Amino acid sequence: MSLEQYGWTDALHGAFRPYATRGLEPGRVVDQQRGRGTIAARDGLLEALAEGKLLGTAEAPVVGDWVAFRRIGATAVLTAVLPRRTRVSRKQPGRPTEEQVLAANVDTLFVLLGLDGNYRATRLERYLLLSRESGAEVVFVLTKADCADDPGAAVEDARARSGGAPVAAVSVVRRHGVEALAPYLLPAHTIALLGSSGVGKSTLLNHLMGADVAFTHAVREQDGRGRHTTTHRELFTLPGGALVIDTPGLRELAPWAAEDAAGSAFADIDALAEQCRFRDCGHQSEPGCAVLAAVAAGRLDERRLASHRRLTHEAATLDAARAERERRARDRAFGRRVRKVESRP
Repeated sequence: MSLEQYGWTDALHGAFRPYATRGLEPGRVVDQQRGRGTIAARDGLLEALAEGKLLGTAEAPVVGDWVAFRRIGATAVLTAVLPRRTRVSRKQPGRPTEEQVLAANVDTLFVLLGLDGNYRATRLERYLLLSRESGAEVVFVLTKADCADDPGAAVEDARARSGGAPVAAVSVVRRHGVEALAPYLLPAHTIALLGSSGVGKSTLLNHLMGADVAFTHAVREQDGRGRHTTTHRELFTLPGGALVIDTPGLRELAPWAAEDAAGSAFADIDALAEQCRFRDCGHQSEPGCAVLAAVAAGRLDERRLASHRRLTHEAATLDAARAERERRARDRAFGRRVRKVESRP
């Protein structure tokens, strides 16, 4: 495959020009696991390692990234990551102030939610915020429609919460509804599959590929949970030329979003908030709150307001933690400068 088939554009060619003058080559990360990876170069696939300066940060190469590399024998040494057009991120589990980039330069996110018990309105709202922050288009794919008594009701609920994003109910085993995804399967168009373990990402990928390229496991009956079938991120090329990034199931989903962006997943609440008496209304117990009035009148689900409060609180907490980390970094840098001046003879 050529780099153009992997999505190489004139804009990327322009961004790469400074690296070309240094004798570096362009490539795209197509596989990543255990500190190593594979990139697509002009002459084929190469095993890749990243320079140490790129590791340990949110700018470390991930699947979907365009990179500049030099060759050492048959190995590509990645020296720089080109600017990302989109980045799919969440808060790093267990690390309150660190971002984890899941995939880069994604055009469309297929967010999979299973109708076998996996579908939750609050989960959809979290994915909607994550997708809005990524810059990629999102399509909510309600899998295992054959397991639902009333898949139409689930579709209706998802559309009411999706902020206008497309929603499709599919059953891969019965070959039902998958045709709704065809408009996004365009040559050199990059799609990333996101969802919990056992939701059907690998099953959908195998169907789109027309071959078993990903292992699948059944969901446990006692708790409805799946096993991590996919253990690393990898980019696949579909027969029609579309590019699909398969990802491991997400157990924790804390969107990497600022407080002022958290409301983007709740356009209905934002619209109501415009009618509140106070501009800084917190929708708790303030007089003249249009949001609380809508809840009291039955026009707004109280559970949706609770979800809005949780996501806004999480984003505010993240903002505060990041600000504190930046303050400490500035203090340390200032201290180093002071010690350097004091050490001069």
